[in-house]
Amino acid sequence: MRLTFDNALSIADMRNLARRSLPRFVFDFIDGGAEDEITLAANRSAFERVALIPRVLNDVSAPNLATSLLQAPSSAPLLIAPMGSCTLARPGADLDIARAAAARGIPYVQSTMSTTALETIARHVDGRLWFQLYPLNDRDFTRKLIDRVRGANFETLVITADLAVGGKRERDLRNGIAIPLQLRPSLVADALSRPGWALRYMQHGSPQFENVRDLDPGEGAGLTIAHKVGTMLDRAFSFDDVARLRDQWPGRVVVKGVQHPADAARLAKLGVDAVWISNHGGRQLDGAQSSLESLCAVHRALGAGTELVIDSGIRRGVDIVKAVALGAQAVGIARPALFGAAVAGYEGALRVIDILLDEAKRAMVLCGTPTVDAIRHGDIAGS
Repeated sequence: MRLTFDNALSIADMRNLARRSLPRFVFDFIDGGAEDEITLAANRSAFERVALIPRVLNDVSAPNLATSLLQAPSSAPLLIAPMGSCTLARPGADLDIARAAAARGIPYVQSTMSTTALETIARHVDGRLWFQLYPLNDRDFTRKLIDRVRGANFETLVITADLAVGGKRERDLRNGIAIPLQLRPSLVADALSRPGWALRYMQHGSPQFENVRDLDPGEGAGLTIAHKVGTMLDRAFSFDDVARLRDQWPGRVVVKGVQHPADAARLAKLGVDAVWISNHGGRQLDGAQSSLESLCAVHRALGAGTELVIDSGIRRGVDIVKAVALGAQAVGIARPALFGAAVAGYEGALRVIDILLDEAKRAMVLCGTPTVDAIRHGDIAGS
């Protein structure tokens, strides 16, 4: 049977559909990681190695994924992690994904390097909106950006800490992909092999980094996306700056990109509302340990006093159950949501979320843990 959107059953199916619908250089940008992609692969294999030990003879007649996240209700321990350049895959992809998240009652985290303006997201999406902040080397611009985020009523500021320089993403370097997109002859041939994508590109034009349009990247112009972003970043940003932002921002503050228990402990002492365990989806330091390994280490060090979020490697609903059982308050997904949006816009993003939630609910029933608290305290995560 030929795989279609209507018969897609899994995130792997949606990834394969995205591969068929996107030019190779766009698919590689979404799918790829840094250097040899060792950490990219490790993120997935870490989840595959975790075995669950089901409990039996519990009442699982009414499974419920509802939980709290940053002391506010969430329909599930799931959120959409920040992604830049989404409209490269499909015009309107940021809005499609944000609306899908709102429809299912989970938070959406917008990236500084989104190709949709934060005000556009806030105006058109009625849901829990968080904003991911890259500390930029122009600190006055960063201050003004935070003022825009506050004015748009985003509830949570997510400070990314693991991108002092862009990772060496060799797929992108070989393909020569940049924002704005510069269609060299090889890219034109690739684009024309996917006429649906090419038509949308001709209708809408090249994406732009809408939230930082006024920030001149200087020598970053024309570089690959990761390198261009790297020219804008503040390499001197420190724990002291986190403390300053914690005092200035009126809402919740999360720090993303944490991997070491000592860093997590220091952030907890600074009073951040959650620590986000991430290796940037294997797109930064190749050779970093998996996010799931980092989660286990940080949870052992901090205990239950600080909320932990994890991303990188989640491809099945059972991965949500595994992460929660190992100490996560919530799990973030990025690539899967963008694969869905690339294939079918809003409906594709919604399908991805629904696949994961359905699988997670089935897994919690089979584990004998009908609530998120039962997963968290059920002692079901083995080796």
